Amino acid sequence: MQLQFLWKDSSSGGGGCPTLYAVDGGYVVQGVKLTDADRAQLRQLADNEDAVFVPANVLDRLRPGA
Repeated sequence: MQLQFLWKDSSSGGGGCPTLYAVDGGYVVQGVKLTDADRAQLRQLADNEDAVFVPANVLDRLRPGA
């Protein structure tokens, strides 16, 4: 998989996230891991899946006219 940097949250700190990357057929999101309590609310999370929090301003730029 070849990641192409698109943009990151303008208020992100030295950690570099949240960040959005384009890949063939989709996107990869780098973000802050959810807490165990938040992860427990996810539906049918497979062993090879995870979730991260992404501020709206990172993904809103994907909308037409944004």
